[in-house]
Amino acid sequence: MARILLVEDEMLVRELAREDLSDAGFDVVDTPDGDRARAILEDDRDFDLLFTDIRMPSQLDGWQLAAEARRLIPDLKVLYASGLDDDGRVGADERLIAKPYRRDTLLACIAEIGIAA
Repeated sequence: MARILLVEDEMLVRELAREDLSDAGFDVVDTPDGDRARAILEDDRDFDLLFTDIRMPSQLDGWQLAAEARRLIPDLKVLYASGLDDDGRVGADERLIAKPYRRDTLLACIAEIGIAA
């Protein structure tokens, strides 16, 4: 079962995403900000995907968090979520999903980068 670290500061969005991902068969660990996510990754590096909001009220935004996460887990896949036009920095093995997103779009993006439940 693939493990996903979900990082989203909006509680309702985070809860809905966690439920959608869990229902699809993923093992999901969620947190509301980049700083807490970094702490999780420092203790637990067994993740297949980082699914992170880009703009969060913490020291680390999604871009910075992904860089830190990849330092710890070099082959980690990354899916960014944003309500703004932030796709200029998305790398080859990363994807960006626009908010608001639907469950089927989310699961399709995850499958596109090679992660299966």
